[in-house]
Amino acid sequence: MLRTFVLRCENTTFRVVWRSFSEKTDKDKEKPKPPPAPKKQVDPRRVFKVYRFGGIHTNEKPKLQSYDLDVSTCGKMVLDALIKIKDMDPSLSFRRSCREGICGSCAVNLQGTNCLACITEIPPAKTITIYPLPHMYVIRDLVVDMTHFFNGYNSIRPYLNRKNAGPIGRFQFAQSVEDNLKMVGLYECVLCSCCATACPSYWWNGRRFLGPATLLHAYRWIIDSRDEDHEERLHDLRDDFKAFRCHTIMNCTLACPKGLHPAFAIAKLKRLISGVSKKPRPEIDPMKFAVSSDWMKR
Repeated sequence: MLRTFVLRCENTTFRVVWRSFSEKTDKDKEKPKPPPAPKKQVDPRRVFKVYRFGGIHTNEKPKLQSYDLDVSTCGKMVLDALIKIKDMDPSLSFRRSCREGICGSCAVNLQGTNCLACITEIPPAKTITIYPLPHMYVIRDLVVDMTHFFNGYNSIRPYLNRKNAGPIGRFQFAQSVEDNLKMVGLYECVLCSCCATACPSYWWNGRRFLGPATLLHAYRWIIDSRDEDHEERLHDLRDDFKAFRCHTIMNCTLACPKGLHPAFAIAKLKRLISGVSKKPRPEIDPMKFAVSSDWMKR
């Protein structure tokens, strides 16, 4: 719709023509809408090339075994396809449990990228390759040995330490909302090792470098306002390899299936280890809701 305005400035008159695009003209209303473009049909037949290995106690050599699968007969996730393939070939071995991205046991390398099979959709590619997690000892097929990874995780003491904790379960430790928000983005880690096995520093220095997942959890327990062992924790990490072998390559952030940022947590952890930053004091006393101190007299 066209609208005309007359502007007068001293001895000069201006005529301004303005069109309102928000108002449709009769010609615009008469134009029919084009039909939606038809969706491109994707062939449901896929070829899955799965890594197969019988273990070190056999003479079998590692190989890629192909499986022709119609993905329309199973669910949309990679784990559904693996379960369907296992129905075809019961000898295939892989880990899975919760199917909700919580346990972290179904981590695999899909098309060259680490992921959780239960929450990753089947890619539209005609050929799909599935390997075990890289740079890990393979026990059988897609099952890798997680012993070294969990040994590093256990070394950071992933639990609360109190100087005078008293009997377990006698009372709760208080924490303010603000202090709890500091751990958001840390406690969601499911220890799937997708980030650690995608980290070049972990490949090169895996014996002494703890890796992104373990360091993320180390920062989570150090920053917890209810923990009183942060000085000892930081002292244990004051090493050339345990934390400072992180070169901020950022592969961990790209590989995390939960959308976390381990590299950011490691950067904050380095500041605490080096003394650049200090752990803030808790906003409320963790013993605020303790029923009584009778247990200290026993």
